[in-house]
Amino acid sequence: MGRIPLRLRRRPVAWDRQRSTWRAARPAVIASAVKRARARPSGNWYVVAAGRDVRSDSALGRNVAGVELVLWRDAHGVAVAGPGACPHLGAPLKDGVVTCGTLICRWHGMSLNGRSYAGWEPLPVHDDGVLVWVRLDGVGGESPTEQPVVPVRPAARSSLSAVYTGVGACEPEDVVANRLDPWHGAWLHPYSFVDLEVLTAPSDDVTDEDDVLLVDVAFKVAGRAVVPVRAAFSAPEPRTVVMRIVAGEGEGSVVETHATPLTEPGAARPRTAVIEAVVAASDRRGFAIARAAAPLLRPVMRATAGRLWRDDLAYAERRWALRSQGRFPG
Repeated sequence: MGRIPLRLRRRPVAWDRQRSTWRAARPAVIASAVKRARARPSGNWYVVAAGRDVRSDSALGRNVAGVELVLWRDAHGVAVAGPGACPHLGAPLKDGVVTCGTLICRWHGMSLNGRSYAGWEPLPVHDDGVLVWVRLDGVGGESPTEQPVVPVRPAARSSLSAVYTGVGACEPEDVVANRLDPWHGAWLHPYSFVDLEVLTAPSDDVTDEDDVLLVDVAFKVAGRAVVPVRAAFSAPEPRTVVMRIVAGEGEGSVVETHATPLTEPGAARPRTAVIEAVVAASDRRGFAIARAAAPLLRPVMRATAGRLWRDDLAYAERRWALRSQGRFPG
């Protein structure tokens, strides 16, 4: 790897003069990739929040597939999740007070320490260090697994992570389809991506290990300055798409996009949360400075993701609207 990751584009191409990608972005290819992703097991696990959002001093309320949840950390810092309604008279536990790892309901003072009590039952939780997952067997309908399918990430001690959350009027498959269509990157997001070329797109009979979209793309920095990388897109489970940098600056870094349904299956107006974890790593000595400045950089990383998802959620919502009317192309 060179000393300086930046490159100068010799002959920048205007947005309207770049090579079109609509012929390569065949609807059948994208639909097949989504179908293969949906066929993979999830073990009934759903990403619900960034690990930093689940705290030991306050409760967090979430809805997943129409199920009301509450999350907090117990006296040992372990993430706890369970029904969001108090079993006594249905009070919202997200409004409760957490003291020394115990959640106290505001209505009548029922105390929950994370274990079964008075009809309240905790749910299986997995905290992977970046995200918190909850297992909902009554919703997923699959054979449960002990842990979710968590993508391989750079080691926490040598990486910088940030989590963005956005919500759109669509279903998880619309978010997954958006991420399994890298061909739109330089057209829909010209402020971030240029010189995008999809090198390989898998066929229907591909194995899980080879079910990868390989892409060359350059991230825009300023003016003609770009950072070229090679990225691999894969879907390890039905609601997750991973972009991994396999060559170039930040090799090994990942962007995990998790699509979590908020409304119950079959809802007339579905809503889906996009919970995206960016886990960046670099072997450059200066990256240690970036890690030290993590509290300042995380809001910037979230804002960058938010700008992209402002466009991509509109894309996903449009896809759902067409599907719901039976007018989706392909």
